[in-house]
Amino acid sequence: MQWYLEVLRKYTEFTGRGHRTEFWMFTLWSLVVSVALAVVDIAVGTDGEYVGLFSGIYTLLVLLPTLAVGARRLHDIGRTGWWQLLAFIPLVGIIILIIWWAQPGVAPANEHGPNPWDGPRPL
Repeated sequence: MQWYLEVLRKYTEFTGRGHRTEFWMFTLWSLVVSVALAVVDIAVGTDGEYVGLFSGIYTLLVLLPTLAVGARRLHDIGRTGWWQLLAFIPLVGIIILIIWWAQPGVAPANEHGPNPWDGPRPL
């Protein structure tokens, strides 16, 4: 949960590097919250054809942090955050991104900053 809150604290920080734990823990907790809100939408009757009211609001609220943590994760492997646009290529784009997001970061500092494991870590 600490990693999730850490990403929210860096709401629109697209610079720097982010490690795998930060990215995947945020993704996991975001998925848990999304599923819970979808269940609430169904229970309350606010589910729509594509997205429910509560889950839709949550998606809009975490859109920028999601893009920011994805960009920082790509920076950690030496790529620019603009590579996230691959997600618009059906199926193939997201598969490529998942593979990149799962790769370990480059150990030395790169053009996006120092190795994120060199500094303090959230609990």
